[in-house]
Amino acid sequence: MCNRVIRSENVQFDSVYSLSAMQPFDISPLRLGAVEIRTPVIQAALSGYSDAPMRKIARQFGCEFVLCEVMLDQFVVAVSSRKSRLYFADSDEHPIGAQLMGSEPTQFVRAAQRLADEGFDLIDLNFACPVKKVLGRQRGGYLMSNPKSALDIVAAVRQNIPDAIPLTLKLRKGFDDSPESRSRFLEILDGAVDLGISGLTIHGRTVRQRYEGISDWDFIRDVKQHLLAKNRPDIAVIGSGDLFTAEVCVQRLTESGVNGLALARGVIGNPWLFREVLALLRQQPMPEPPGLAEQREVLAKHFRLATELYGERRAASAMRAFGVKYCLLHPCCGQVRQDFVKVKTAADWEGVLEKWYIENE
Repeated sequence: MCNRVIRSENVQFDSVYSLSAMQPFDISPLRLGAVEIRTPVIQAALSGYSDAPMRKIARQFGCEFVLCEVMLDQFVVAVSSRKSRLYFADSDEHPIGAQLMGSEPTQFVRAAQRLADEGFDLIDLNFACPVKKVLGRQRGGYLMSNPKSALDIVAAVRQNIPDAIPLTLKLRKGFDDSPESRSRFLEILDGAVDLGISGLTIHGRTVRQRYEGISDWDFIRDVKQHLLAKNRPDIAVIGSGDLFTAEVCVQRLTESGVNGLALARGVIGNPWLFREVLALLRQQPMPEPPGLAEQREVLAKHFRLATELYGERRAASAMRAFGVKYCLLHPCCGQVRQDFVKVKTAADWEGVLEKWYIENE
């Protein structure tokens, strides 16, 4: 007997919140400079995950704007045109954003210019990554502790990419929870607004927290209120953190007053979350959870897309990480996971689908 496994990342949903009592939600377009997105839900940049196959699957379920995997500025400058097809956007992926990470303004500019030339619609600067190796190289979340360096990068990139391409930031609520960190956050925020950013995504944890504890949505709400008090309603605020169920997503969006949500870990192996969130925002019934047949169809398509991009061997390696996430929706999750981690070929992948993703008669 198998039992459905609930995703362990899920945070507690506020029991007093009633979807039936919601006022109809006005799904206003999410505007990031010249980029207009009809719905307020986007896919975040996800290292090791948000490649072209994942992005195509996300769009299938209603996500209109996606970000590529975060890319190092040095990598973008150096990657050959032949290999760039593996990392840059396809011609049919618009609108799409590219997220950059680095430490030095000149390299950021060179990378941003190439991404603009490659056809990306938006450039996002990552000042949020909490990985120890990244911090040690003064990249990502390290810049939350150094407003001058962060703003030098913002200024340099904004001045050297076309005005029509929006520039946005990915921030955390600070480097740590100290009052000094809060002051540095506001210095970066206000300075970046003055320099011409079009929006920002805020993850409601500090860099020091990494992914521990609960995302602070009160802080995210306060940032939006801060910008409104400064008469800058044009600066879009996108909230991020602990968005694993449609009910929580709708609650966070409505209560915080932000312009949009960036879904991250919650949609790895669960693209159906996009469909569910959009249904609730439109006051439609919650879609039924995907049955095994629908899951199989998506799993097969995802592997096919990965094979077309990477070739079979690399696709199998990449898709193992997705398989162990997809199987969280399967009632026999633990057993299915054991089979997914053994996948080395397309035949192995198909074998897992044949064994586990057949609807009971």
